[in-house]
Amino acid sequence: MKTVSFKDYDGYKYVDGGVCAASGFKAGGCYAGIKKSPTHDGNDTPVKMKNDLGMIESEILCNAAAVYTQNKVKGAPILVTKANLAATGGRAKAVIVNSKNANTCNADGEDKARRMCQLAAENLGCKPEEVIVASTGVIGLVLPIEPFEKHVPALAKSLTHEGNDEAALAIMTTDTFPKQCAVEFTCGGMTCHLGGMAKGSGMIHPNMATTLNFVTTDCAVSAEMLQKALSEVVKVTYNCLSVDGDQSTNDMVALMANGMAGNAEITADGEDFAAFAQALYIVMKNMTRMLAKDGEGATKLLECRVSGAKDRDTAIVIAKSVVCSSLLKAAMFGEDANWGRVLCAVGYADAEFDINEVDVKFTSEYGMVHVCENGAGIPFSEEEAAKVLSADEIYIEVTVGSGEGKATAYGCDLTYDYVKINGEYRN
Repeated sequence: MKTVSFKDYDGYKYVDGGVCAASGFKAGGCYAGIKKSPTHDGNDTPVKMKNDLGMIESEILCNAAAVYTQNKVKGAPILVTKANLAATGGRAKAVIVNSKNANTCNADGEDKARRMCQLAAENLGCKPEEVIVASTGVIGLVLPIEPFEKHVPALAKSLTHEGNDEAALAIMTTDTFPKQCAVEFTCGGMTCHLGGMAKGSGMIHPNMATTLNFVTTDCAVSAEMLQKALSEVVKVTYNCLSVDGDQSTNDMVALMANGMAGNAEITADGEDFAAFAQALYIVMKNMTRMLAKDGEGATKLLECRVSGAKDRDTAIVIAKSVVCSSLLKAAMFGEDANWGRVLCAVGYADAEFDINEVDVKFTSEYGMVHVCENGAGIPFSEEEAAKVLSADEIYIEVTVGSGEGKATAYGCDLTYDYVKINGEYRN
């Protein structure tokens, strides 16, 4: 299984539980038959069906915020969730989500998404507009509503404070492992928790990468400040993520805060807001790294760290340009220190800098190799470079001057398996 090591942050402690780490949240998942799966393997051995329906519920109504794909074609669940949060003034109590079918580009899509909300509300004791709805999977297939009508009642009853794993499994499509992270922190003198789950492996590109992400917290934060924190953190996490350059129709990050930690509600900037935003950043950064490492067919996590830019926005543009380069991604798969592909990607980035000040290094757990200085190649050992690039997490360090701007973008290598997976996706 692919794993990503979490980084330590002073004052923040990693904990188990994902979306159930925060007080008052329950979750669960089940197989509902949204997509037919074989009941036996090739040897007639029964196999366990993979979850395709998940739910999250808060014991009390939450403040909520969300960000969505920038694709002009948007899945019906996004349209319904946006309408729901607008109707409630940024309040939600539950999430219902399915995989296998994106419910996108269907004439009856919004009706089906609203019906999902209604079913969840009827079985959780809330209003339909207090439900966040999401779907992921194949685009253009009519979503059958019968599996929801049959399985939502039992799933709603089965939700537990330990059900995060089942929920995380329910949102997976081509993912090879569930993606969860949670932290404990102090805010307003109270112990708070924030945790999340994410899915995504392919069709991932900056500007709300193709992912579904759900984050919960027991920290008390107003809907307005939730939206502020989420929008700021997305800019330096998910919006700096690319696997294949394709932007999905169903991307969503939803954030819910029920305030059960007991801190005074955060309604403005200040130390408490900074503490909360940092917790959100830690969780979303780690899930971003997991999403990058689990790119379809990927064998390596790539991080491009740009420094010396005139400002952060410039650094972000350059870092994204590098991790989006198909040529560089292929070179990293081949463990080839073809640094010219880095400079090529830096050079066509829509950003201002002096190419004669560009410096490039490849680093990993196996060491560092300096390959470019002042915009020109320098001698290095190909054998040492191949060793550095044999690691499964590679850092491409790019300096573009002496400015204060810095940023990191996340991606993965490009392998033969990517074509195979996407050539057979609907099968």
